[in-house]
Amino acid sequence: MIRLAIVAAALWAAAAAAQSPSPTPVRVPDTMAQRLLACTACHGEQGRATPDGYFPRIAGKPAAYLHNQLRHFQAGRRQAVGMASLLDHLDDAYLREMAAHFAGLDLPYPPPAPAQGTAAQRARGEQLVRVGDPAKNLPSCNSCHGERMTGVQPAIPGLLGLPRDYLIGQLGGWQTGLRQASMPDCMAEVAKKLSGEDVSAVASWLAAQPLPVDPKPAERLPAPLPIACGSDLGGVR
Repeated sequence: MIRLAIVAAALWAAAAAAQSPSPTPVRVPDTMAQRLLACTACHGEQGRATPDGYFPRIAGKPAAYLHNQLRHFQAGRRQAVGMASLLDHLDDAYLREMAAHFAGLDLPYPPPAPAQGTAAQRARGEQLVRVGDPAKNLPSCNSCHGERMTGVQPAIPGLLGLPRDYLIGQLGGWQTGLRQASMPDCMAEVAKKLSGEDVSAVASWLAAQPLPVDPKPAERLPAPLPIACGSDLGGVR
């Protein structure tokens, strides 16, 4: 009797399932925004990371800059296990599509982080950004990254709207060789001339600066670059 009851229950369940309507399949739009949702786990919604943490904002960066960085991750010139695993099997045309998607996002920036350090440290950070340090043969940051420090087309990134920890990490990476770019690697040359105190001062000052009303990258620099840089700047010299 028990066996008969089990068989009967199974038959009833099968019949009920056969009569139930099939669930409606979930249709996901085949767009770059949908495909690149994996990027938002670290870089924030639509690539606009907040000022807190280690991950940079990628929304609105110059497309050629983003493409170069994706290539550097693939080639091992930049170190990040998560990035390398995501990009390993993607061809260059797809990398360009990814870069163009994030470069085309025109999104508001969050408020800057509170200022850190002493008045002297903040003054040193501003000096390095705006003037440089002739005694160390250091050019100013804005002589390459633009007067407003929002980057320059087609391939120089902006320095504002980035977390302090991220800036410190990248400068440290260039100092130790963990981050590299096409030769001559001008950022590595610059970073290796900075003391630990200077790295902290620059990163803290930049992270505390508000974005201009129009935060888009400049179309060009008013003068040639003050230092020789690699061949992936899209003709900017």
